[in-house]
Amino acid sequence: MAEHAGRRCCLGWDFSTQQVKVVAVDAELNVFYEDSVHFDRDLQEFGTQGGVHVHEDGLTVTSPVLMWVQALDIILEKMKASGFDFSQVLALSGAGQQHGSVYWKAGASQVLASLSPDLLLHEQLQTSCCLDRGSGANSPHHTGPLQPSRTLLRVPPSGISSWDVMPPGDAGKACFSISDCPVWMDSSTTAQCHQLEATVGGAQALSCLTGSRAYERFTGNQIAKLYQQNPEAYSHTERISLVSSFAASLFLGSHSPIDYSDGSGMNLLRIQDKVWSQACLGACAPHLEEKLGLPVPSCSVVGAISSYFVQRYGFPPGCKVVAFTGDNPASLAGMRLEEGDIAVSLGTSDTLFLWLQEPTPTLEGHIFCNPVDPQHYMALLCFKNGSLMREKIRDELASSSWSEFSKALQSTEIGNCGNLGFYFDVMEITPEIIGRHRFSAENHEVSAFPWDVEIRALIEGQFMAKKIHAEGLGYRVKCKKKFPQGLQRLPRSLRSEPSA
Repeated sequence: MAEHAGRRCCLGWDFSTQQVKVVAVDAELNVFYEDSVHFDRDLQEFGTQGGVHVHEDGLTVTSPVLMWVQALDIILEKMKASGFDFSQVLALSGAGQQHGSVYWKAGASQVLASLSPDLLLHEQLQTSCCLDRGSGANSPHHTGPLQPSRTLLRVPPSGISSWDVMPPGDAGKACFSISDCPVWMDSSTTAQCHQLEATVGGAQALSCLTGSRAYERFTGNQIAKLYQQNPEAYSHTERISLVSSFAASLFLGSHSPIDYSDGSGMNLLRIQDKVWSQACLGACAPHLEEKLGLPVPSCSVVGAISSYFVQRYGFPPGCKVVAFTGDNPASLAGMRLEEGDIAVSLGTSDTLFLWLQEPTPTLEGHIFCNPVDPQHYMALLCFKNGSLMREKIRDELASSSWSEFSKALQSTEIGNCGNLGFYFDVMEITPEIIGRHRFSAENHEVSAFPWDVEIRALIEGQFMAKKIHAEGLGYRVKCKKKFPQGLQRLPRSLRSEPSA
């Protein structure tokens, strides 16, 4: 690391589902350092698969909060051992998996404010939980929240027979009301979703208020479940953080506020005036506003770095901690989208990111506060039938060859002579529909197309659906084109520019 000595930089952190990652960028945005800790590989003692614990009901999905803390410890120690010059870090910020929540136990703020530089973070934030080696309410696979106990465990692994018992003297450092925290993959709160929508006048009313109808993974519904199933743990909670604000809190040495953008993925924040909805708070749990704290703009400097990091690693006392946000809002900011821009992530699921000025909340998709400009908004649309659907049609009709697939596109006209197709081999999210649906130029449903027509129908249908649903959320196409780096590597058939 000698070549980077004296190189002023900022650190970016990512607390995602499967790993914690860090990058260091200089003033020209050159990435000159990066590292990561993969939970399943590097922290096997927590017993996660894909970074999570899937409970026996198949609906409850959680992650151990101390696993995230220990991953941060590992990365920082690796950076220190490599000779990374922390004294040159001017500021840091980051992102966290959206919707996940962390429950700080009463007294945690005092622990955060008085961390000893002689110990690792996870050693000082040890949690306590009641887990037996047997089954039932104390099983690692129990679907309810974990209960506090005088038995102190280093980790709450799933399916592990040996337990790392902490000495009784560490009881005062138990900083979390529950040790396994609900994450975005959880779908166990359907009853709470129905209750929330009924309280505010229905799904559309909730969407107009908070940007989304009630979703099981959204944090407000997870909080409601905790309060209903474990009121004692809820009452012992002094602060509820999102994964993003939890991560920022570690660096800040105090409870970091939730930012507008990530906070609008909770079914709790009024997206128009950026304050908590009293109706939604009341539907979820009592005294919730004081446990959440006041939200702040996503670009806020929330404070200077904790003295713990100054003394242990050599960060400068003036290093700024900028509010962390959710991973999806961070993607919009990181891609430097502007008003009128649209970004499409073509993955297992296809995701649309939109910059909006005047959103129109619907029952499909999500409206979040914009992380870059708090006066504007962003929309998120997710389509489950993405790359796997394209690959399936490629395998069926183009001999598993993208080259043959591209030839079919090149041999057919833009517009496909009026033939349309929509392909949903698994239940779609936007809209909720399944099956393959083909329509001729005469608007008659047909059972099949010629192979080349089928391929173009798939591609055009997918992008037509994205455009229609984006416009439904308030997006308007403008005469402006931006081509991301690497687009030239796509087949020309996928780069055809529409006429203005």
